[in-house]
Amino acid sequence: MSGDVVDLIMADHREVERLFEELKRFPEKRPLVVPVLSALLTAHSRAEEAEVYPVAIAEAGETKEVAHSQEEHEQAEELLIKLTETDPASPKFEKALKELVDSVTHHVEEEETTVLPGMKTGLDEARRMELGAAFAASRAEHLGDKPGEASRKELEMQARNMNMTGTSDMNKARLAKELKKQAKS
Repeated sequence: MSGDVVDLIMADHREVERLFEELKRFPEKRPLVVPVLSALLTAHSRAEEAEVYPVAIAEAGETKEVAHSQEEHEQAEELLIKLTETDPASPKFEKALKELVDSVTHHVEEEETTVLPGMKTGLDEARRMELGAAFAASRAEHLGDKPGEASRKELEMQARNMNMTGTSDMNKARLAKELKKQAKS
């Protein structure tokens, strides 16, 4: 799968929205749908963080927007962990699902009105196609990843995307903690 990176990202957004609806409308499907949602959101986030956000910063001038999007990814990942750890038959599941839906919906709306239009106008079609291939390959590579289990290298990329400095001497646990703190501020 390849194409314009903006179109690929938006296609993932629509699929996440479809999965949210499935979770809301068909509670009996939750044990099967939650792992699919978790895999898609995690792979999508990792691919954006590794392939798209650095280019959006360097080539499309989206520095502030990317830092904010990266912070929202961190928040969504925490909510996704909470959802995956909640019994789908529990009353707490509805609350966890609503929190995740609200967070991701907000992120999608912002990304589709700031970062993605900036990339559409700031990058030519050939570059967006090249970036689309890189995004798709990275997304496929990360499909088995679980939320909350980012590698040290992935955490460093997230820190760069948030414009954090002084992270090179931090161990993985401290870096993860600082990223969470930055996302909450």
